[in-house]
Amino acid sequence: MKKIVQEVSGWLRVFDDGSVDRTWTGPPEVKFMAEPVPPHDDFVDGVAIREVLVDIKSGLRVRIYLPENDADDLDKLPIILHFHGGGFCISQADWFMYYHIYTRLARSARAICVSVFLRLAPEHRLPAACDDGYSALLWLRSLALGESHDPWLNTYADFNRVFLIGDSSGGNLVHDVAARAGKSNLSPLRLAGAIPIHPGFVRSKRSKSELEQPESPFLTLDMVDKFLSLALPEGCNKDHPITCPMGYAAPPISSLKLPPVLFCVAENDLIRDTEMEYYEAMKKANKDIELLINQGVGHSFYLNKIAVELDPQTAQETEKLVLGITEFVKRH
Repeated sequence: MKKIVQEVSGWLRVFDDGSVDRTWTGPPEVKFMAEPVPPHDDFVDGVAIREVLVDIKSGLRVRIYLPENDADDLDKLPIILHFHGGGFCISQADWFMYYHIYTRLARSARAICVSVFLRLAPEHRLPAACDDGYSALLWLRSLALGESHDPWLNTYADFNRVFLIGDSSGGNLVHDVAARAGKSNLSPLRLAGAIPIHPGFVRSKRSKSELEQPESPFLTLDMVDKFLSLALPEGCNKDHPITCPMGYAAPPISSLKLPPVLFCVAENDLIRDTEMEYYEAMKKANKDIELLINQGVGHSFYLNKIAVELDPQTAQETEKLVLGITEFVKRH
C-alpha cells in the first residue's frame, strides 16, 4: 500500500513511490473551474481555440485563442504568450478558469493568446516550467522566421508585438523568460511587453503581508510553502532567483535587459509585500514598469468565475484589470 508523503489540501497528493495524484478533493461546487475545456475551431463568443504540438521530442504543447475578425482590425494582431499559475505544481492551460478569462482578454485586447502547457513539479522541478516558457517563445520566433508554420499565427499574428503574461507562479515565468530573452537575438520577433499578474515572488523569511493578510481559496501559506518545497530545485529555498528575482541570489535587476512591464498587484494578496519589493527594485534599476493595483481583492481573484459573477467588486476589479492589460497592449 503506497503512503502519502506530502499533501496540499484539495489539490494534490504525493506518494512515497514518487507518483502524484492531482484529483480535486475540495468543495465539489468549484470543481468546474479546474475542468478542461475542449478546443473548438469554430468561433464561440467570438473566439476559436486549437491546440498545437510545438515540439515532438519534448511533447511541448500550446493552446491558441484566436479572436474573430473585427472590421476595426486593420493590422495583424499582437500575440500574448500566457504561462498559467498553480504554484508550479498544479493546473493546466486548458482549465476552465483560464479559458473564461483568456477568451475575454483575447476579445478585449484584440490579441491572439498562446497558452503553454507547462511541465509540473514535483515530477519536473524548476527550471523545467521556465524552459517550457522560453521554448514556446523560440517556437514563435521560428514561425516569424518562416522555419515553422502555423495557419493561424502565420496568417493573423504580428510577431513584432509579442507580450508575456502569467498568473501567480506564471508571473515568475514572465520575469525569467523576459530576462532570458534579453540575452538573445529573437529577431524578427520582438518582445514588446511583460505582464506579471500577482507573481509568486517571496523570500525565505515571511513578509508582513503573509502574516497579516487573510488567506484566499487561491492562496494559503500552506500552499505557498508546500508547492515551493516541491517545485524548487533540491536543496534550494525561497531565495532562489526564480521565486525571489529581487533577492541576493538573483542577478542584479539593473543588469537585465527587460521589455516594458505592467505589474499587476491585488491589494489583499498574501504576498503583496514581496511583490512590491520587486516593483521597487525595478524602479530603482530605472526599468520601464507601471503598476496596476486592484483594490479590495486577493490573489488571482479574476480566475474565480463564481466571485466574478456574484460579487460586484470582484466583477468591477476584473473589468479594470482586463481594461488595464488591453490599454497596455494597445500602447506597445
